[in-house]
Amino acid sequence: MFEIRRAEERGYADHGWLKSFHSFSFANYYDSRHISFGPLRVINEDRVAGGGGFGKHPHHDMEIISYVLAGSLEHKDSMGTGSVIRPGDVQCMSAGTGVLHSEYNHSPDELVHFLQIWIEPDEAGVKPAYQQQFFSDEAKRGKLCVIASSDGRNGSVRIRQNALLFSALVDGAEQLKYVIPPGRKGYIHVVLGDVTVNGQALHAGDALKISNESNVAIGDGKDAEILLFDLP
Repeated sequence: MFEIRRAEERGYADHGWLKSFHSFSFANYYDSRHISFGPLRVINEDRVAGGGGFGKHPHHDMEIISYVLAGSLEHKDSMGTGSVIRPGDVQCMSAGTGVLHSEYNHSPDELVHFLQIWIEPDEAGVKPAYQQQFFSDEAKRGKLCVIASSDGRNGSVRIRQNALLFSALVDGAEQLKYVIPPGRKGYIHVVLGDVTVNGQALHAGDALKISNESNVAIGDGKDAEILLFDLP
């Protein structure tokens, strides 16, 4: 079964310095039909104005992935980590027993556009951890590049869940195929551009839930960037 969730159906919050679209129930946005998909709990598309940011706040027992599309996001946490996340970077913070962190856009005039993704871990109460890895456009051009996995394969960030996250750039005649193993489900989020998945036309911000299906065909891309989740 394929279920499309259109971009305009997402929740939306405007805090002035932050404009955020919520693919799943989050903060003041609640929709009983869209709370999670397997262990995938949050996909927020955030735009943070220059000088804005999230002050120090806590998390626990969650795998938190940041995927920057434009601008630079500065991260600091109670593990002693300090870093700047830029386009191509994938950051993963395993919150475990608890961590405090902050995220800021220190540019006076440049917007930061990024996705924040939460995946529920398969084990609670573990030691917090931080990872950051860069993936070039070349690594994602016309192919599914694994950027997060349970075993850190191919240089991906390691998450504490039996899930895979792929990124791909698709344009023109490029065609991608993926087989979802039996008993698992898939989720595709269109980050940018336009693409078709199994004949379904999708646009930036759209998502496709895939259940009880195995073969996934992606093509007809127009400057498209996608994320594909393989989930238990």
